[in-house]
Amino acid sequence: MAAKDVLGRRGEDLAVEYLTDHGLVVLSRNWRCRDGELDVVATDQDRLVVCEVKTRSTDWFGEPAEAVTGKKAARIRRVTQAWLATHGVRWVEVRFDVVSVVAAPGRPVTVAHYEGAF
Repeated sequence: MAAKDVLGRRGEDLAVEYLTDHGLVVLSRNWRCRDGELDVVATDQDRLVVCEVKTRSTDWFGEPAEAVTGKKAARIRRVTQAWLATHGVRWVEVRFDVVSVVAAPGRPVTVAHYEGAF
């Protein structure tokens, strides 16, 4: 497995730990369809929470969450529609979040959760 894939997987694990520690229940991880992938699908008991996880080993080039562009947000919305259809969910409030993880070698890991980011 490539180093970036290992880092990404670690970031997703840390993001899921953070989300569950803050009361969310994870329904799906790395859910894929032909249009793309959803990193984490969870619920806070009131709504569906779709989380895009961005992990970097440094913040030299900005906050990892800044990598979620309008184009990427639109794709995540389309993939969320596929998730809802596949799971037979007809109507539910959906919130789109970004979890930003910076895991610099030799430094404490930072996790930032941006609710309703897009």
